[in-house]
Amino acid sequence: MYVVRRTVLVQCTICQVAEPEPTQPAAPEPHEPLSKERVLHAAAALADENGLAAVSMRKLADELGAGAMSLYHYFPNKNALLDEMVNAIFARIEAPTTDEDWKTALRKRAISTRRALTRHPWALDVMESSTAPGMANMQLHNAVVACLREAGFSIPDAVHAYSVQDAYIYGFALQEKNLPFKTREEAAAIGEMMVEQFRHLAEQIPYSFELVDTYVARGGYDPTDEFLFGLDLILDGLERMLERSRS
Repeated sequence: MYVVRRTVLVQCTICQVAEPEPTQPAAPEPHEPLSKERVLHAAAALADENGLAAVSMRKLADELGAGAMSLYHYFPNKNALLDEMVNAIFARIEAPTTDEDWKTALRKRAISTRRALTRHPWALDVMESSTAPGMANMQLHNAVVACLREAGFSIPDAVHAYSVQDAYIYGFALQEKNLPFKTREEAAAIGEMMVEQFRHLAEQIPYSFELVDTYVARGGYDPTDEFLFGLDLILDGLERMLERSRS
């Protein structure tokens, strides 16, 4: 009996030792403090998803889990917020440098600008409308002018060159914003659909139908290729203008 009782006691002791202790609930993560950068990030995300019209102090406050009045500590009004949002976009664009060929530098700037506008299409509405531009905005504009002036463009020609580039870059980005496709493959798929939909009109719109049927629907149209074609055409034209002014 003694042996049996001792065995039972030992087994019970083992069971008690082996039983896991109840886990403590994880401590809640500390609330991320509000900051200017956090407000800007939330505003850009809201604009990316729903457009610029969706951005308001009240909606931002809801997104951040904060009181609307607390946002005014960082931005006195919505216009100030928009100026900072635009400045953040300019900060992401690769500024041209005078350390390399001016055409190469401006080509990189154009490609980088289009990339930024593709990621944040809402910026098209306010990129050049601010009367209180931020430092990144002003520095990028200054870098473009410096690139043109150091290349030999006169002040009037630098203005012409800058204007035609931005008109093309922003115009192309605006067109892309409204197109129903983003890639060569998507364009081809829509082209095939249009061919079938408008085949009965082929004799009435022969050139348009031929373009879609033999080019777009077969993967010939690529937005990036078209952008680079037009960009190089402009830069080549500016180079000829510069050569004429030098001669």
